Amino acid sequence: TTGPSSDSGSSPTVESVEDNPDGGCHIYRNGYYGSNIDVVEGILEVNIIQMTSIQMTESQAENSLVDFVVTCQGSLPTDVCTVVSDPTCQVSKSMVCDPIVVTDECLLTIRRAFEEPGTYCINITLGDDTSQALASALISVNGGEST
Repeated sequence: TTGPSSDSGSSPTVESVEDNPDGGCHIYRNGYYGSNIDVVEGILEVNIIQMTSIQMTESQAENSLVDFVVTCQGSLPTDVCTVVSDPTCQVSKSMVCDPIVVTDECLLTIRRAFEEPGTYCINITLGDDTSQALASALISVNGGEST
């Protein structure tokens, strides 16, 4: 029920009562609620530290291969996704995701193929069950050579 309080203040007093079909009894519930929170570090940072073009023979020259050496800080990733986009990073051309196993240090090499020469925006995302981190770079692929 709601009604004016016994003091001269203007705020109403609110009392909450549960109806009991057995008549006359009211049930009041009081108590405490507890919960645990686990703080997870997650993947904090990703850096592309090197991009190397893979030299191929004339017969293998249909695709240009580039190795990206990537480091990260924080927890160890369990998967990597690479998105290749136009030079403005607006129009996605392809996306490849792979599971990875990183044991001690977050240092890995990711090899990706490029079908034709040109300038591309590369987004490399490392992830685990609780976090993701992203690094981006522009790369110019010129018929088997990258800069």
